Amino acid sequence: MAFMNYAGREICLKVVYFGPGLSGKTTNVEWLFARAAPDARGKLLSLKTESERTLFFDFLPLDLGTINGFKIRLQLYTVPGQIHYRASRHLIMRGADAIVFVADSQIARLEANAESHDDMEDGLREQGLDVGRLGYVVQYNKRDLPEVAEVAELRELVNPHGAPEVEAAAASGQGVVQTLRLASGLALKRFRNGEPR
Repeated sequence: MAFMNYAGREICLKVVYFGPGLSGKTTNVEWLFARAAPDARGKLLSLKTESERTLFFDFLPLDLGTINGFKIRLQLYTVPGQIHYRASRHLIMRGADAIVFVADSQIARLEANAESHDDMEDGLREQGLDVGRLGYVVQYNKRDLPEVAEVAELRELVNPHGAPEVEAAAASGQGVVQTLRLASGLALKRFRNGEPR
């Protein structure tokens, strides 16, 4: 949920990257961090296991300039994709202004995408929400790899509501900025319209 700090003249918006393990959530955030101007980003906090998978979350605050004298800050989080971190995923998702679902386009990962999407919707229901009430963007990642599913097949699994979508290859940066622009734009629009979470 957007947070307004009147004393600091800041509006903070939370964007959560959700998806199955190794789908590219952390890769998106790391790519953005590496290319953001040092004065427009905070520290990248990342908790990883020995196998380089995110254990709890990655967090990166980004400065997007000002609106009506308020500095706009994005807080980017990723959730752990591993199935046994369900409670952590749902906790990190709480208060999100926008969710980016990072789907792994590989055919072998279709079931993992469907399970992760169902888990995301379960977490939102626990909070009394649904995807339609949040800014929601779907990123079809790893489009540069061989043996990827058709976008139409992926869409049936993770985008039944017709949310904005981006084809991406996060490792090379393709679609990463476009995805963030869509998500932050939706979050900011909801804030400006005073829409409840």
